[in-house]
Amino acid sequence: MAEEERAEEQTAEQAEAFKQRKNSVAPKVSDELAENMKQGWADTERADLPPVPQAEQTARRRAELSARFPGERLVIPAGRLKTRSNDTDYPFRAAVEYAYLTGNQTENGVLVMEPDGASGHRATLYLLPRSSRENGEFWLSGQGELWVGRRESLAEAAQRYGLPVEDVRTVPDLLKEATGPVRVVRKHDSVIEAALTDKVTAERDEELRVFLSEMRLVKDEFEIAELTRACESTVRGFEDVVRVLDRAEATSERYIEGTFFLRARVEGNDVGYGSICAAGPHATTLHWVRNDGPVRPGDLLLLDAGVEGTELYTADVTRTLPINGRFDAVQRRVYDAVYDAQEAGIAAVRPGAKFRDFHEAAQRVLTERLVEWGLLEGPVERVLELGLQRRWTLHNTGHMLGMDVHDCAAARRETYVEGTLEPGMCLTVEPGLYFQPDDLTVPEEYRGIGVRIEDDVLVTEDGNRNLSAGLPRRADEVEAWMAALRG
Repeated sequence: MAEEERAEEQTAEQAEAFKQRKNSVAPKVSDELAENMKQGWADTERADLPPVPQAEQTARRRAELSARFPGERLVIPAGRLKTRSNDTDYPFRAAVEYAYLTGNQTENGVLVMEPDGASGHRATLYLLPRSSRENGEFWLSGQGELWVGRRESLAEAAQRYGLPVEDVRTVPDLLKEATGPVRVVRKHDSVIEAALTDKVTAERDEELRVFLSEMRLVKDEFEIAELTRACESTVRGFEDVVRVLDRAEATSERYIEGTFFLRARVEGNDVGYGSICAAGPHATTLHWVRNDGPVRPGDLLLLDAGVEGTELYTADVTRTLPINGRFDAVQRRVYDAVYDAQEAGIAAVRPGAKFRDFHEAAQRVLTERLVEWGLLEGPVERVLELGLQRRWTLHNTGHMLGMDVHDCAAARRETYVEGTLEPGMCLTVEPGLYFQPDDLTVPEEYRGIGVRIEDDVLVTEDGNRNLSAGLPRRADEVEAWMAALRG
C-alpha cells in the first residue's frame, strides 16, 4: 500500500473513531461543526528554535553506540502511556535509554538507527506529529491538542534534537519490512516489539541494553551539572520539611511527603522515586513509602527523598532527623555510628578504588560498633566473614546514580560491583542501622530505631565531591540546622 493511501485510510479510521466516543453528552458531530472546527486557526509553526541543551552530548552518545553495533539496525523506543484506571493514565516518563540518546521525553517516540556504510548509522527520530485539524483529532481525541496540549511539529522537533524527524505512525510497517540484523530495547513499547517479533532475539537485545547501561557509568559534564542541580533542589526540599514538622505532627507522614513533592514539582520534573518519610519505628522498614503513620516528638524521622530534574537526573539523599530537634542518648549513639561509617565510606571513594571498597569500609565501622555494644560476639573479622552484621544493616552501602535512581542496573558485575571507580562516576554512600521493634536480640532501648545517612558523591580526578553537602550530617550540626530553620 502506498504511503499516501495508508495515511488517508488511517485518517478516515481516526475520524470515525473520534465521532463514536462512548457516553458523550453530544456523541454526534454535525458536518457543520466539523467544518467550522477546521477553519480560523492561526499558523503557530515556530522557526529558529534552539537545540536542546544536551544536543552535543546526545550526538556523541549515538556515535559511540553506532561504533559498538556496526551494520545492525538499532531501535530504541520511548514507551507509551500506561493506564492508571479506566481512561486515566500515569504521568509519562520516557525510557532512560531513549532520553539519554535523544534528549526527547515524549510518549510514543522511537529512535531508529539504520546501518549506513559511510557514517556507521543514519539516525532518525520518529515522533507523533501535531494533532490533525482535518480529521478532528485535535479536539475530538482524548490525546488531541485541545485536551492535552500542543505537540511540537516534526519540523520543530528536527531543530530541537538535531535529527531528521518523521511520523512515528509509519514505524511498525517500516520495521516489519526491515531486513538484516536488528536489536531493540525491550519492555517499553509492545507495538514496536510486535513489529520485530521474528527479527530479534532476547540475547542480542539484552546485549544492547547492557551496553547502554554501561555507557552511563561515567557521567559527562552535562550530566554532572544536572545531578548537581537536582541535589541543590533536594537540599531545599529537606529544608522545607524541617520548617513544617509541627504541621506533620498534627497530621501524618503524608504532610512530609507532600511538602517535599511540592519542591520537586516546582524546581524539577518529579520526585526521582517514591519518597520514604518514615517516622518512629517505620524507619526500620527500608522502603517505607506508605507514609501514613504518625509523626511524634521524641521519635526520629528517616527522610529518603530526591528531586528529579527536568532532564530526568535525580538526587537520592537521606537524613535521619530528631522530630523534636534533639537526639536522645541512645538515638545519638546509633546515629554517630552510622555517621562514622559514612565518613569511612566517603573517604574510600576515589579513582582507582574498587567499587566495593566504600561498602566494605562502612560495614567495618558498623560491625565494630555492634561488637562494642555487645550485640555481636567478635572478633570483627569473624563477624564480617559470616556477614552477621547484616541482621541490622541489610542493604548495600550505595549504588550508581543518574537518570535512574539505581542507575546502570543492567551493567555486568565485572564493570559495576566488581569494577573500578573512575572520574565522572556518581554514586550514593548510605550506611544504615535498623533495629526492628520486635527484635528480642537487642536491648529494648534500641528497638524501633532506624538510622540512615545518604549522600550523592561524584568521583573526581583527585578524590570525590559530595554533591549533597549542603545538608549537615554530624549530629550537633543537624540539631543546630534544625533549630535555625524552625526559629
